[in-house]
Amino acid sequence: MAVDLTIVTGMSGAGRSAAADGLEDLGFFVIDNLPPALISKVAELAGSGERSKNYAVVVDVRSGSFVDDLVAALAVVHEQGVRTQILFLDASDDVLVRRFEASRRPHPLADATNAGEGTGIASGIERERVLLESIKGQSDLIIDTSSTNVQELRNRVREVFGEPGSDGLNVSLVTFGFKHGVPLGVDLLFDCRFLPNPYWDERLRPLTGESSKVKRAVLRHVEAKDFLAELERMLGTVLPAYAREGKSHLSIGLGCTGGRHRSVVLAGEVAKTLSALGYPAQIHHRDIERD
Repeated sequence: MAVDLTIVTGMSGAGRSAAADGLEDLGFFVIDNLPPALISKVAELAGSGERSKNYAVVVDVRSGSFVDDLVAALAVVHEQGVRTQILFLDASDDVLVRRFEASRRPHPLADATNAGEGTGIASGIERERVLLESIKGQSDLIIDTSSTNVQELRNRVREVFGEPGSDGLNVSLVTFGFKHGVPLGVDLLFDCRFLPNPYWDERLRPLTGESSKVKRAVLRHVEAKDFLAELERMLGTVLPAYAREGKSHLSIGLGCTGGRHRSVVLAGEVAKTLSALGYPAQIHHRDIERD
């Protein structure tokens, strides 16, 4: 599905501005801090076809009526026939607290009556998370920035919003280690821990799944070959179906214990399969540098 307007929202401190920068890098016309009531005005321009730009607006919580205002604005936009997608930026509460403490800026929903800087920030985060719960549930794409710096987030946005497949579906792959937590916003998740772990081979332990030695060690197992064959058949069925249902972004997660060996190898093979199916995919190795 071709999209006329991208709406960027999410938790304060999760990286909305960096995401907007990433969209601008791709040539999007981005409007920051737009009140929800004005979204329909931008949507008119985005859906008019008079300009070739992709449009994005960044909206955030400014009041308790934010969600109602945004839902009402989206209803108007959809009545206009404008195709939209919502990108939601999120991060864990403790990461958000640290970011606000480091920036020395108050959280927009912090309770000034709470004693202690950290307490006020935490209360603001809690209130915001409750307010945004329904919007998060409606989002087309969720990016977890808990372990991502600003430049990595910009790169991630460029990867996700880059050139889509022939039917408009943009596919991204993320590898991770289960011991570091499952990434948010993954549509399809595959557990690669059914394969023998190269970590237990002292010669392979310091290497990653991008090494030819690790690739050979993982792919020599018949289970790996069978898994990739079954996955190719499944993706050949579900990807066109997702596109027909109007989905514009699909995130596929592959996890192993640490996120450095098995998931990285299999993601490389899955990317080849996706390319052959007409869905060139970008890969984000979340935990490849972690112990």
